[in-house]
Amino acid sequence: MAISSSSSSMQDMFKQRKYPFIFSLFLLLIFVTFLLISNSQKSPIFVAIDFAQRTALIKSVPEFNPNSISTSTSTNLHQSNENNNTSINRESPLNNVRIDPQSSNIPLKINPEKSDTIISDELETFSYHWKLCPGPLAVDYIPCLDNWKAIKKIKSRRHMEHRERHCPVPSPRCLIPLPKGYKLPLPWPKSRDMIWYDNVPHPKLVEYKKDQNWVQKSGDYFVFPGGGTQFRDGVNHYIEFIEETFPTIQWGKSIRVLLDVGCGVASFGGYLLDKNVITMSFAPKDEHEAQIQFALERGIPATLSVIATKKLAFPDNVYDMIHCARCRVHWHADGGKPLMELNRILRPGGYFIWSATPVYKKDEGHKNVWKVMVNLTEAMCWKMVARTLFKRGRVGLVIYQKSDSSSCYENRKENIPPMCDQKKNRLNSSWYTPLDSCLLPLASSSYKWPAPWPQRLNTKPLSLLLETDAEETFNEDTRHWASLVSDVYLGGLAINWSSVRNVMDMNAGYGGFATALIDRSLWVMNVVPISGPDTLPVIFDRGLVGTYHDWCESFNTYPRTYDLLHSSFLFGNLSQRCDLVDVAVEMDRMVRPGGDILVQDTLQMIKQLGSILRSLHWSVTLHQHQFLVGKKDFWRPKDIARE
Repeated sequence: MAISSSSSSMQDMFKQRKYPFIFSLFLLLIFVTFLLISNSQKSPIFVAIDFAQRTALIKSVPEFNPNSISTSTSTNLHQSNENNNTSINRESPLNNVRIDPQSSNIPLKINPEKSDTIISDELETFSYHWKLCPGPLAVDYIPCLDNWKAIKKIKSRRHMEHRERHCPVPSPRCLIPLPKGYKLPLPWPKSRDMIWYDNVPHPKLVEYKKDQNWVQKSGDYFVFPGGGTQFRDGVNHYIEFIEETFPTIQWGKSIRVLLDVGCGVASFGGYLLDKNVITMSFAPKDEHEAQIQFALERGIPATLSVIATKKLAFPDNVYDMIHCARCRVHWHADGGKPLMELNRILRPGGYFIWSATPVYKKDEGHKNVWKVMVNLTEAMCWKMVARTLFKRGRVGLVIYQKSDSSSCYENRKENIPPMCDQKKNRLNSSWYTPLDSCLLPLASSSYKWPAPWPQRLNTKPLSLLLETDAEETFNEDTRHWASLVSDVYLGGLAINWSSVRNVMDMNAGYGGFATALIDRSLWVMNVVPISGPDTLPVIFDRGLVGTYHDWCESFNTYPRTYDLLHSSFLFGNLSQRCDLVDVAVEMDRMVRPGGDILVQDTLQMIKQLGSILRSLHWSVTLHQHQFLVGKKDFWRPKDIARE
């Protein structure tokens, strides 16, 4: 009956001569079919220039579905020119690394003829005569910390001004030489306990700290027995003693994100990883020779920094705990500004562990320091929750807790130190900003601590409370990165993830990339560019670590300290502020030989960056017209730049 009725209706339409209607319907069907076919050619991945645009568009972008990828390219961008400086070192075992499309988990339909035409016609050869950086210290050169011309002009070094950032202008375009005998780093977790001597050939700490078991020389290796100035008999005993002293500290549950000031070779942070605590270890460059370089070579999170005249490059109220074991910082100096800087970055209700001689020694000098610390911490509304002597290690330590409400500040007899101006916009306020001599105001009600780890990783961060539609955007971002990492990054690109330990996300957003990798044996330095939205508090609320940075300048790390650099739509806006060549040189400085970069960006930006990397003898491949994978070679130029 239904078929008969339908036929009758069609006959009536023809009798009534409704041809225009039929023709319009036919055109509409063709148009819809064309749209469906066109959309199937594109992966619904974010197409944006920076994080601000990406978060604004996220609601209108469908969830990433790998099955929607019907066409894709995996194109080699690496072409040699043996007549100039862009020729390939054919002897390198790392050259010509390619992806095998058959091994990819994503269905790939490659059109080599079309792809090769696009690349060969549009990827210009970047021609530059690269040279090595000059001088005997060039192998460890850090542009913004080794600017000796600027350092010599500093009038005073009283507050460690010479250890702060002094970036050269213009940025140097020389390349960092390799240490003689450099080898691919040992894999994690073996690297926590031993590294190649030739990779960081700095033996001074072996002699200087021999009684404290920081590091020992053994044949071709440096060996790290887990000692330190305050825990020479082993860091595990020290960690357990802290928890026994104050059981409220639940490593890896309520305490997840920690800052270790004056970290030595970062054994404290290295062993806390076993307890699900991620520690940002930091110290100045060369205060003890190469300590941060040792830490990063071991695969332990670390950065170069100093508490001097400028704020640390971290947000307000983010660290669950701060630790100092004989870190040689005079906390009471300059009216207590160094300790007030710790107060700024310490989470309300968070803890400061001070392991130092003034805690227990009774001579006049130590007693005076202790008295000043007592007065200062009381004025800052810090509560002393424990003070004890670790007899096994012959170490005294005190544990302070920062107030989690404003009531203490309001009840002080004197407003010293004063409260900071609440009207001042504090977002991204720590980049090249002088230290405060005031205390941050707190909410009138009690502060809410983040959810226990690992729930806090995907729980709505406290920093999102005031943002419109923030939770929806946050959840969409998390889902996006989970899909992209699992379906493309881990299975479809030419990266050996088993050899990746130190990772940097150059524009981290909400930390979704790091979150998607949380179950892998690696750690991520989440970098939030100072020119974009301030999402770094969200990253810390999730239980991850990171820092602010301006990519028009050099990063505070030694050369050859990262296995993988990642960025998503960073370079469009960045190229409007600085030269992409300088950024590529900095990336080459930070990445270890054999390491990778993974860039998602517009095809135009990928072509520009790929051309520069190719001139640096990187092996470069393009995937799906939006992902660039570059692998660094062992090649270094023969010529040396003038000093």
